[in-house]
Amino acid sequence: MSDITQLILDDHETFRREFAALDDADAPEQLREIWGPLANLLEVHAAAEEAIFYPKLLRRGDDAEDETVDAIGDHNDIRDGVREAARHPIGSAQWWDGVRSARVANSSHMAEEEDDALPDFRRNTPLSVRVNLGHEFLKFKTDHSDAQGLDTSDKDPQAYVSAIEAEISAGDANNSLGIGSLKGR
Repeated sequence: MSDITQLILDDHETFRREFAALDDADAPEQLREIWGPLANLLEVHAAAEEAIFYPKLLRRGDDAEDETVDAIGDHNDIRDGVREAARHPIGSAQWWDGVRSARVANSSHMAEEEDDALPDFRRNTPLSVRVNLGHEFLKFKTDHSDAQGLDTSDKDPQAYVSAIEAEISAGDANNSLGIGSLKGR
């Protein structure tokens, strides 16, 4: 079953495992073999959450606006760490600083998401919807597995939430039965 919340948790386990593998690696080739796919997954995972998970959380969650603003800010911090590492030779002190920055931001994000956003979404979203979203999440990750074409720039968290809320409002207006327009007929 492809429940989106479980798929997100699966990625979180991959992040933990791969960051730990970096601790055991020492040769630049080993670090490159671990970091390249890990940095890519961090980017793709964040983009998938922003495209699929957080818009739905904003429609269904109890404290979704605050959770989403915080998550987008965390994604920015993770991206900043990935970009910082990319500016330096693998294994250099500056590279490790970038990796550590991404790791710390990611660890904080995962804890908050696992304690707040994911339980909120599970409480408020039927399993069938979560499974459908899981299929979308997997397709997104497959379609963007190399992170090419993804917008990996930092996003203004409040502007992101405002844009999704505007889409929700527009959707609600488009789905209205238009009963009010029957007045006076």
